[in-house]
Amino acid sequence: MSTVSVRRRPISLFPEFSELFAGFPSLTGLRPAFDTRVMRLEDEMKDGHYVVRAEMPGIDPAKDIDITVRDGQLTIRAERAEKKDFDGRSEFSYGSFIRSVSLPAGADEGSIDATYDQGILTVSVAVSEAKPAERRIEVHSAPTDSDRGAR
Repeated sequence: MSTVSVRRRPISLFPEFSELFAGFPSLTGLRPAFDTRVMRLEDEMKDGHYVVRAEMPGIDPAKDIDITVRDGQLTIRAERAEKKDFDGRSEFSYGSFIRSVSLPAGADEGSIDATYDQGILTVSVAVSEAKPAERRIEVHSAPTDSDRGAR
């Protein structure tokens, strides 16, 4: 006869590593690397569109997802509510999720399409030929006294 022992993970006296960044706004850029509630993304340029895919299973897209665009930044917000009738161990992430990405040059903010299928949100933004980011400005010489006619 064998016995099975169940070990419970002890509760730590120290916060999770990701929680250490919460009080430091200047370090929020590092937080997604350590946060357990991070929204995982993929992005690519495909057929003249910038395509972002976000992994977010268990979300009701009509109620729980908000997508905005402002000043070249695409922001995806989502929320997954925790089930209160669950009494076991869970490694699922619940709560609010937010990610922002910079749109590429030439992105048409007026033509954004979003679909949700089998736990994956896909956002597509049309991108026209990128306008040059740099433009040369000709520098003219100021007129000299001889150009103005010496008085």
